[in-house]
Amino acid sequence: MIHIFFYVSFLFFSSHAAVQDFCVANLNGPESPAGYSCKNPAKVAIDDFVFSGLGIAGNTTNIIKAAVTPAFVAQFPGVNGLGISMARLDLAPDGVVPMHTHPGASEVLVVVQGSILAGFISSANGVYVKTLKKGDIMVFPQGLLHFQINAGGIPAIAFVSFSSPSPGLQITDFALFANNLPSKLVVKTTFLDLAQVKKLKAVLGGTG
Repeated sequence: MIHIFFYVSFLFFSSHAAVQDFCVANLNGPESPAGYSCKNPAKVAIDDFVFSGLGIAGNTTNIIKAAVTPAFVAQFPGVNGLGISMARLDLAPDGVVPMHTHPGASEVLVVVQGSILAGFISSANGVYVKTLKKGDIMVFPQGLLHFQINAGGIPAIAFVSFSSPSPGLQITDFALFANNLPSKLVVKTTFLDLAQVKKLKAVLGGTG
């Protein structure tokens, strides 16, 4: 029994000693699906674990009247490997974050100013939509199409958390109309007419 006790104790303390407290991203190295490699611990500083950008309003003078300020691993190296990140969402009146997905993370949004109409579509094409007010929280499951729209006459602000340091982003409108995908293919796959496709490509900077 004593031998078993010492063997189990050895395994416990050996595995405990191998655990790293953190893996601050070495942004000068390549990124892999598992994240960035770890920064040399001797060069890690308190600022690696602090991000101050979410206190600053984003610039909403753009076509969608919205701005997202990310605190992902590229801006906030301390979240590398921790499975978390955040962002700030600013929506001017009539602002919208169009249909988009985060292929790498689920999302939790909390409204801190104004009101936001938000929703997502399930893989079975079920629609879930709600007008959120200050203090309301909504979750968006990983990979599902979702959107946010300013639902009031004043600027709206929300803070968003993600279940990944690199949640990824694909906006449906930009995927279809902001690249060089041939217009005839867009017409065929969306059932839009050619004139409408060309109009949207002109607005979003696409070609083809």
